[in-house]
Amino acid sequence: MKEIFEKINIKRIVQYWLFMFLSLVAQNMLFTQLRPLGVCPLVLPAVAVAVGMFEGAIWGAVFSLIMGIFADMAFIENTIAFTVLFPALSFATGFVAQFFINRRFFAYMGAALVGLLITGVMQMLKTAAMDEWAMSMVSTVLLQTLWSLPFAALAYFPAAEWIE
Repeated sequence: MKEIFEKINIKRIVQYWLFMFLSLVAQNMLFTQLRPLGVCPLVLPAVAVAVGMFEGAIWGAVFSLIMGIFADMAFIENTIAFTVLFPALSFATGFVAQFFINRRFFAYMGAALVGLLITGVMQMLKTAAMDEWAMSMVSTVLLQTLWSLPFAALAYFPAAEWIE
């Protein structure tokens, strides 16, 4: 428990708060305007994956829990979906990065791809529970994931820069 509190650094907390704030603002104000084929990019799962990869499972999950709460407040169709999903993605990525994969760009992009697909499938399943057009949503999930990947690359660099 002692090593958890030794890792707390005010400068790093401010950096990650700014990272979260800019990610949420970009997601809600900028990326919603970019809609080729009717699909806007979703960068927040990639941010959760980046923080989990570089800060570890516990701190990544804490960051992603807070970001998920704010994301659920911004997306009116969600109730607690992002609050539950983002910490789980971040924790899983932190765990896998600690034991199995390196923290390089291509490993991050693979983890971000998986995180974006999981988020898209969870959004699809929530909608499919209320609608019978679930199979037509698979193409939307794939388009959203592919369209989000270039923007997910941008989330790698701030998180990678702050690691000690």
